[in-house]
Amino acid sequence: MGAIIYWLIIGLIAGIITGKVMHSPGRDWFSDMIVGILGAIVGGFVMQLLGFSFSAGFIYNILVAIFGAVVLTWLYRKVRAHA
Repeated sequence: MGAIIYWLIIGLIAGIITGKVMHSPGRDWFSDMIVGILGAIVGGFVMQLLGFSFSAGFIYNILVAIFGAVVLTWLYRKVRAHA
């Protein structure tokens, strides 16, 4: 249960920061959290492929989640622009 709360907090923080970085229009906190959690998954996968560890700490996990969320937001915008 503690791990779920941990990832929800990281997802919310990462989603909010990504919204500011990518100048996303006002979304609600739930949408920000989903983007952040999906970003954490994508970012964690990429960092693992590059040989980085998951156990580097809270700030590292937030940075990885922000990286993944920014990449997801950028890809979403590119696909949507061509649709």
